[in-house]
Amino acid sequence: MVARYYQELLNFCWRSLRNREAAADLVQESYARVLGKAAVREPRALLYHTARNLLIDQHRRAALRQHEEIDALPETAHPAAPRHLQPEQALESSQDWLACVAAIDALPPRCRDAFVLHIFEELPHAQIAARMGISVSMVEKHIARGMLSCQAQLHSLREAT
Repeated sequence: MVARYYQELLNFCWRSLRNREAAADLVQESYARVLGKAAVREPRALLYHTARNLLIDQHRRAALRQHEEIDALPETAHPAAPRHLQPEQALESSQDWLACVAAIDALPPRCRDAFVLHIFEELPHAQIAARMGISVSMVEKHIARGMLSCQAQLHSLREAT
């Protein structure tokens, strides 16, 4: 079996790789995998199938490696961290968070409770109304007031910077 299909399989692999040594290595690997199997009815078909799969694997690995090393790139070409991880953005986010917390803390207690239940616990208006013993309309007003308070706080933060 080895001598019978070797040259044919080598030519098949060489046409894909255009490299005689790499094709020979691939054929050798194909034979090693096929010969390790017990009784094979169609050795030629299994050899070609194995070689084709190995070619696909090799092309995939080569495609993954087709990039420049980051150390070889000039400093200006290094990819930037995502915007949310940039120091300025992190500071801005933390300032926004603190401004919203301050706005929520300044709300009247019932308004704050409704707002927190809706925003942080993600409860629907009807469930908040039932829990607090108020109308759905009042819940909507509390949530709207909380949103406006947060927006106003963020707006004044932006104007100060």
